[in-house]
Amino acid sequence: MFKKILVANRGEIALRVICACKELDIPTVAVYSEADRNSLHVRFADEAVCIGPPRSADSYLNVASIISAAEITGAEAIHPGYGFLAESAYFAEVCEASNLTYIGPRPEVISLMGDKLRARARMKELGLPILAGSEVISSEEAALREAECIGYPVMVKAAAGGGGRGMRIVPSAEELPHLLRTAQNEAAASFGTPDIYLEKYVSSPRHIEFQVMGDSHGRVVHLGERECTIQRRHQKLVEESPSTQIDQETRARVGHQIVEALQEIGYTSAGTVELLMDEKRNLYFLEMNTRIQVEHPVTEFVTGLDLVKHQIMIAAGGDVPFKGETIALRGHAIECRICAENPQTFAPSAGKITVFHEPGGTGVRVDTAAYAESVIPPYYDSLIAKLVVHGKDRHEAIRRMSRALEMFIIEGISTSIPVHQKIMADPDFQAGNFDTHFLSRFARNGDNQ
Repeated sequence: MFKKILVANRGEIALRVICACKELDIPTVAVYSEADRNSLHVRFADEAVCIGPPRSADSYLNVASIISAAEITGAEAIHPGYGFLAESAYFAEVCEASNLTYIGPRPEVISLMGDKLRARARMKELGLPILAGSEVISSEEAALREAECIGYPVMVKAAAGGGGRGMRIVPSAEELPHLLRTAQNEAAASFGTPDIYLEKYVSSPRHIEFQVMGDSHGRVVHLGERECTIQRRHQKLVEESPSTQIDQETRARVGHQIVEALQEIGYTSAGTVELLMDEKRNLYFLEMNTRIQVEHPVTEFVTGLDLVKHQIMIAAGGDVPFKGETIALRGHAIECRICAENPQTFAPSAGKITVFHEPGGTGVRVDTAAYAESVIPPYYDSLIAKLVVHGKDRHEAIRRMSRALEMFIIEGISTSIPVHQKIMADPDFQAGNFDTHFLSRFARNGDNQ
């Protein structure tokens, strides 16, 4: 096992990794920007190193500073968490070159699956269905030809990155040139490349993802699916497991396809295969996240596994945690992402938290690095807490989440808690009747959330 791990991240995921390391009796090193000097991940790590000013490019994305911090503290491995450098093949390569274990997949696998077009092509070769789409678009004329072949509406998508940036829905040829340029500009600003491609647009989709884990001995397993359909601007707000749309036969069949494909490419560590479900419940490969996901706690609740601990143990040469391709799912789990945002406009709400009271009780978990008198800086993602519940079935989980949201008190800043309360109370959500446009329908019905 590793003698010391550096956590190359901040906030709740940095604290989550530190917790796993403490249970494995592994000392940790926190890195932090000047804006995070008083953060909990700094307080609870065994050592902490300031790596730069608040701007991400000067701190959490500064590869040289992070590697230097690992070297001066004697860390043997680096856990990237999610976001920042978590899916950077370059960072993984630098770790290897510096004799540091990168807790994640090999650089070449990150590179393959991080390129959406290469990933689509490879997964198609390995038997996973994909939506009709194009290669990288070279010109406006090429885009018009490809869109005509695919059939409108189409989705313009950035070839790199994710999170909804560089994506536009194109309903007709007349609107394609403008939306194409807009997506290219956004992709270039967000990911450093304007490369985009076209994909068939599904009007009422659901977003399903399978949690996977592979070891260095060639074994890959899946841990069932998560429903991630409730989204705002392609950003997930609510996740749950299992999905109401996936039965045992589908779970076994699709899970087997995914396991075989990832074994073929030599996948190791935790990862998530993202799928789109159309109106006929057909599933199509979208992309893969080669890291631990924000929503991993819902899978931990229904499987009883600590995914972060297993990530670390696999990186140290251990095996995946059970025999066979999958594990039985127990009960139902739901996660709400509590963000520092105005619940009406979704504008970020940075500032000092004056009151912070976490809900508790049976089947309730809060992953957060926030506390009373802590400051939410304006420089980073607005996520401040993940409220996760587990129940014997979906009905109990929804009731438990509603109760926990009511008891979650955060004052001094605005949060998305009122939005989540309305989602939990919505009859369509309770019935499992929703798609990725669920929140848009709220707005059309006159509810500003």
